[in-house]
Amino acid sequence: MAALPDYGRDTVGKQERKTNSALVSLIGDLKDHSRTTGSPIWRDTASRLETSRKNWAEPNLSHISRHSAKKETVLVPGKVLGSGSISGGQTVAAFSFSDGARSKIEASGGRTLSIRELMDENPNGKGVRILV
Repeated sequence: MAALPDYGRDTVGKQERKTNSALVSLIGDLKDHSRTTGSPIWRDTASRLETSRKNWAEPNLSHISRHSAKKETVLVPGKVLGSGSISGGQTVAAFSFSDGARSKIEASGGRTLSIRELMDENPNGKGVRILV
């Protein structure tokens, strides 16, 4: 009787952790950027995005407005939801936005950015607040 091939216990029935190629690329770029600039904010953001999606931050606009100052840059390693209101013209960077959140932020005079765009604009991450 022929023996079955040994694939190892770790590979049988397991799927790769992240299947979104854009997300995997972003995590790698965040880690590389953290190593080159020495800025810990990008490494922290990458580690938060590596966790399961159900543990990602999903703050509403009211939470962002309550915990950030006017004209501040806020980084959300997750999805921004549109409940509540926002004022003060904050710049909000996130992996994704709901449609309502994006329109409310831009209507209040703020900016919406992807995490990659924020990383290009502010390579050292100075003055950026991570909101979870």
